[in-house]
Amino acid sequence: MASYGVDVAQGRVLGIDPGFSMVLANGSVLSARRILLATGVEDVLPDFPGVRERWGRDLLHCPYCHGWEVRDEPIAVLGTQVGSAAHALLVRQWSEDVIFFANDLELNPARLAQLNARQIRVVDGEVARLVIVDDRLNGVELSDGRIITRSAVFIRPQNVPHADGLLSGLGCVLGKEGFPKVDASGKTTTPGVWAAGHVVDPRSQVITAAGAGSAAAIAINADLVLEDADRLAH
Repeated sequence: MASYGVDVAQGRVLGIDPGFSMVLANGSVLSARRILLATGVEDVLPDFPGVRERWGRDLLHCPYCHGWEVRDEPIAVLGTQVGSAAHALLVRQWSEDVIFFANDLELNPARLAQLNARQIRVVDGEVARLVIVDDRLNGVELSDGRIITRSAVFIRPQNVPHADGLLSGLGCVLGKEGFPKVDASGKTTTPGVWAAGHVVDPRSQVITAAGAGSAAAIAINADLVLEDADRLAH
């Protein structure tokens, strides 16, 4: 970025005032004519032992990102939210040995029939912890003491926009899950503010998130050029 004359400011933005003035944690203030928020999401993980230790190692989230690496292994899918059972159907493509731990989820008959049809075993009972042996995932332990051996576990974490209140503070209209409403270029409902990447769509992958950032950058540049032309014309 430096080779293109870009200044990189290290610091955390505490707030953005209309205009736009950005207050940093070190007390300095930066001004801007347009804002692009690309602050991503936070994965909300279940709170039981083993989750933090194994996250991103053998506790996985995306069948498309991680499925190949654990193909044909004994796999578990944890029921953490609505949609977890559908996640198990996706994971089933990678292994014939998939167990769905329902945890506290109640499956409707249609979904249960799908799991049975794909020979995905459903285990009831609350998950207590992930069993770790020699720095590797070894199984899933239930609250009743049962331990079921598994070498990989998938979950579908809840994704929360990681914008530190900047979206709502700027007055952007948010959807029911807290993600901003944007047009095709990433423009939010607040004039001068764009958003791109996972803070808009938690399901986007790196290439699509980068593409959204490119589209937003082009739109912002065009917006600034038109504003400057109007100002000079008057």
